[in-house]
Amino acid sequence: METMTTSSATLPITSINASTKNDPPWRQMPMTRRGIFAAVAYMACAVLLLMFNKAALSTYNFPCANIITLLQMVCSTFVLYTLRSWNIITFGTDSRTDLSLKGFVPFKTVLQTLPLSFTYLLYMVVGMASIRGVNVPMYTTLRRTTVFFTLIVEYIIAGHKHSVPVLGSVGLILLGAFIAGARDFSFDLQGYSIVILSNVTTAVYLATIARLGKTTGLSSFGLMWCNGLICGPALMLWAFASGDFDKAMHFPFLYSADFQVVVLFSCILAFCLNYTIFLNTTVNSPLTQTMCGNIKDIGTVLFGWLWFGGLPFDWLNVVGQFLGFLGSGLYAYGKLNGKL
Repeated sequence: METMTTSSATLPITSINASTKNDPPWRQMPMTRRGIFAAVAYMACAVLLLMFNKAALSTYNFPCANIITLLQMVCSTFVLYTLRSWNIITFGTDSRTDLSLKGFVPFKTVLQTLPLSFTYLLYMVVGMASIRGVNVPMYTTLRRTTVFFTLIVEYIIAGHKHSVPVLGSVGLILLGAFIAGARDFSFDLQGYSIVILSNVTTAVYLATIARLGKTTGLSSFGLMWCNGLICGPALMLWAFASGDFDKAMHFPFLYSADFQVVVLFSCILAFCLNYTIFLNTTVNSPLTQTMCGNIKDIGTVLFGWLWFGGLPFDWLNVVGQFLGFLGSGLYAYGKLNGKL
């Protein structure tokens, strides 16, 4: 995807050139340096954020995942407003989406992002809930099946069909996930079901990003800004209605410095992760974004075993993990060389 930069934009943004608006949503081409940067940055942020979220929800047993999601969204919106006020970033690619005086997105354009905001809420709320009930190694194993749902959603939304090598890579990932999870003695049907639901919402969310990134003319930051404007108030109302605010105020570690540091880093990393998700999905593709999620799992599994424990060492699990990483690696190799 072509990019456009201005003298006031010093951070990488995603923009839509007029010559590419009518192209298929996901064109098969080699990854550029920009695409590689987006993929690597996403993987680093994702591993770190998962660790901090897991620490807050499991180690400290914080009962309100929605409150953490809300804090992350408020932090993200504040950072975006500050960066835009200082003319470090832009929210759009032309005068229709990035007003010259204040840089706010027109209300009509905000309304066009309602589907993205809805899928984002599902993605965040279900994603946070899915971390709690499953140990980290099994969480990452189940999350690898997201690639299967991404293939289906891409086909439904855009009629996009993938090549045999891509389907083969996906098959290896699914086989590895089933093998790795075959001996999980901490089997939890409810926990597993929430993770699978999280996979579905992730696939829909990524496909929606790719679609709206081309049709609205908004940059990655612009899409994030609209998300915050719509989802922030909605999530706040939900937190009040569900009693999460009251639970949070009575949380025994609320004023613990250690817990506050964990939540702070969670908010910072959430902003970085959201940006890299938008950037990677629009610069590369929803499927590439999902594959990056599989590749970074090697770091997630390692840190998860070291910090939180979970599955005991088992060769069957090792073989399953290897097959999953092999499938992701084959896709990455083909994508980097423009063979997929």
